[in-house]
Amino acid sequence: MRIVRTGAITAVGLLALTACSGATGDDNAPADDAAESTEIRLWVNGGDTPQELRDYLIDTFAAENAGSTLVIEEQDWNGLVPRLQTALASAEQTPDLVEIGNTQAPTFTYAGAFTDITDLYSELGGETLLQGFVEAGSADGAVYALPYYSGARAVFYNKDVFAAAGVEVPTTLDEFTEVAVALQAANPNGTANFSGFWLPGQDWYNGTAWIYSHGGDLAVQDGDQWVGALSSPASQEGLAQLQTLFTEATNAPRDADSNEPWVPFNNGEAAMFSAPTWARWSIDLPECNKGVDPEDTSDEATALRGEQQACNEEKTGVFPLPGLTAGEPATVFAGGSNIAIPAKSENQDLAKNLLRIIFSETYQTMLAENGLIPANSEYASAMGDDVYATAAIDAALGARLTPAAEKWADVEGARILEDFFQQVASGADLVDAAAQADQLIADTLN
Repeated sequence: MRIVRTGAITAVGLLALTACSGATGDDNAPADDAAESTEIRLWVNGGDTPQELRDYLIDTFAAENAGSTLVIEEQDWNGLVPRLQTALASAEQTPDLVEIGNTQAPTFTYAGAFTDITDLYSELGGETLLQGFVEAGSADGAVYALPYYSGARAVFYNKDVFAAAGVEVPTTLDEFTEVAVALQAANPNGTANFSGFWLPGQDWYNGTAWIYSHGGDLAVQDGDQWVGALSSPASQEGLAQLQTLFTEATNAPRDADSNEPWVPFNNGEAAMFSAPTWARWSIDLPECNKGVDPEDTSDEATALRGEQQACNEEKTGVFPLPGLTAGEPATVFAGGSNIAIPAKSENQDLAKNLLRIIFSETYQTMLAENGLIPANSEYASAMGDDVYATAAIDAALGARLTPAAEKWADVEGARILEDFFQQVASGADLVDAAAQADQLIADTLN
C-alpha cells in the first residue's frame, strides 16, 4: 500500500516538500477565514483557461466573499514541477489553489502536498467527475486533487493543402502515416521546411498515441516495482511507425516540444498538427486575418473577428487520430489538469469556496463552451455537436493517462521521455534507446 507521507520528501532530487497531508491551514488562522478581507491566489498553467473564465472567477469570488479578492497567476508548464516544489513547501509562497498536470498529480498527492478534500467530493460532483483524474489525485481512500478539465488530442488539417496534394482524411493509423508522408512529398505550395504533420522530436504527448494504440505502455507495475515498458513488442511496433513519421513526414525541430503547434500551421509550414480541440481558437490563417486590433472591443471589430473565425474554420478540418482499425479512434494521451488546495495555504475556507465556484454548473458549462472537456461529465453536452466537439469526444473515449505511479512527476521532471523521443526522432536504434529509457524510468519510479 502506498501511504501519503506526513514528513518531507525530495522529488526529482530537488527541494523537499514539507506539507502535511490532510492539513486544514495554520492553527493560528481565524476560524472563519471566509469572513476576513483576504487576497487569495490561484495558479493556472499556460493559456488553456480563457480570459473570460478568469474574469468570471474573479468577479464571482469577490461577490460571494465580501471583502476578499482573487488573484489569478499564470504559470508556464515548462519547469512547473520544481516551481511547485518550492512554492508548496512554504506558507508564504504557496498559492491557495493550484492547477497541476494530471500526470503530476500522483506525486504531489502522495507527498502530502495537498489538503484532504474528501468531504467535498460529493458536493462538487462525485461519481460524475472524470474518474481517471479523480484516481490520479487520490491516495489511501482519500481525495486530494479533483479534475479541472480534460482535452483529448485531435488532428487539425488544412483543407486546401489536402485537396492540392490529392489526399483524403485517413481512416486508420497506417493510412495516417501514408497521408502525412504524401503531404510532405507533395508540398503543393513549395514552402521551405514544410511538414506533412507537425511533430517535434520531444513531443511525447502526441507520440504516446502510437505506443498506446498498438497496445504498449510507458511503464507497468510488476508486484511492488515499476518497470519501463518501451521495450515491449507492442511499444516497439508503435515506435517504429512513429519513427517513420519523424523521418519522412515532418521537418519540425528534433529538440522542440509540443508547444503551440498551430504557429507553423498558421504560417503554412505544416498541413496537419495534433492538439486538444480548444486549439481551434488559435488558428489564424493569413488569408482569413482581418487585421483587427486585439484591444478593439467595438461592434465592428467583434463582427470582423467573427468573420475571421468563420473563415478559419471553413478552411480547417479536424478529425480524431484514427486507430489500427477503420472506425475506431487511436488511444491518445488524455491531456488536462487536476486542481487542489495546497496543504500550506492559510486560506483553506476561501480556497474551498473558490472550488465550489469552479465546480458550479455555470463555470463547468463555460469550460465546455470553450472546447474543454469539463471535470463534470454532466456538462460535456455544452461542448455542442459541431465537428470540434465531436472530434474531442470521440478522441476522449479511449484516451489514457500516464501510469499512476507515485513518482511519475519525477520522470517528467527529469525529461526522460523528451530525451527518448528526441532519440527516436533522430533515427536512433529503437531497441537500444528503449532499453536505456526503460532503465531510467525504473530507477526513477522505484
